[in-house]
Amino acid sequence: MASPPLVICLGNVVADHTFRVEDVPAPPAKIAARSYSIGPGGMAANAAIAAVRLGGRAAFWGRVGDDMNGEPLAAALEAEGVDVTGLRRVPGGRTPVGAVLVDPRGERTIVSFRGSGLGTDAAWLPLERIRQAGALCCDPRWPEGVAAAAAAAREAGVPVVLDGERSETRILVDLVPRVDHAIFSVPGLANFLPGRGPEEGLRQALASGPVKVAAVTQGEKGVLWMAAGDDKPTRTPAFDVLATNTTGAGDVFHGAYALAVAEGMDTPRAMRFAAAAGALRARDGATPTRAMVEEMMAG
Repeated sequence: MASPPLVICLGNVVADHTFRVEDVPAPPAKIAARSYSIGPGGMAANAAIAAVRLGGRAAFWGRVGDDMNGEPLAAALEAEGVDVTGLRRVPGGRTPVGAVLVDPRGERTIVSFRGSGLGTDAAWLPLERIRQAGALCCDPRWPEGVAAAAAAAREAGVPVVLDGERSETRILVDLVPRVDHAIFSVPGLANFLPGRGPEEGLRQALASGPVKVAAVTQGEKGVLWMAAGDDKPTRTPAFDVLATNTTGAGDVFHGAYALAVAEGMDTPRAMRFAAAAGALRARDGATPTRAMVEEMMAG
């Protein structure tokens, strides 16, 4: 039997320290957490884990420091079945870390440290492996890496999915024309085209280069998306769930969407598949399996 498609996920991995609290008070404050956990987070890392749990194969390309957070993150990704041979340990670097406060409604407040001393050079990336992939999924936290990998993917005919999360406008304006699928968050789309509405932002993304699909995830409103040549956007409705932890739901959406692209799903089904995966992550606070997603889509 043929192997499941490979999704290469490039970007950041974060040591997420998650605290469940009754409320997030204004400072000065000292509060007790109801529970605590630590595990791998970050846009590209969560997307890689999602691709594996949903039945694909995944490789993570990115950087950590040689501090006490770096090696445990590598081990945690490997335990999830993610190929970490493209994870670089940077001597003297500091690994990204996040403190995530989750309230009883599932909303989260995140304090993030994006790491330091990790460098920007992408020359070490194993770009020859791109040809083995069914899709490349990138986040904007390492734009130099995205630029190098996206160029190799385009040469190899491998579709590129960008997680258009909140970032500097100049970074998104540079990266979007390099990809095939630009999937924004609401803040990310606002950064990409400040002061304009969502539909205009999607049209601008499609006009910026050989982008085939542009979309914005809008939480309970679902996903608004357009494909090249469409006269108007299409809305994929959200699945009705009671959220307990929205952390990583968008990352899981992107990992699921990239896997759907790698599997050759058409855009309407890929959006619905990804929406179901993201909804289950928000409901359970954990990345779902393929069977769970298919059950939700069937229901």
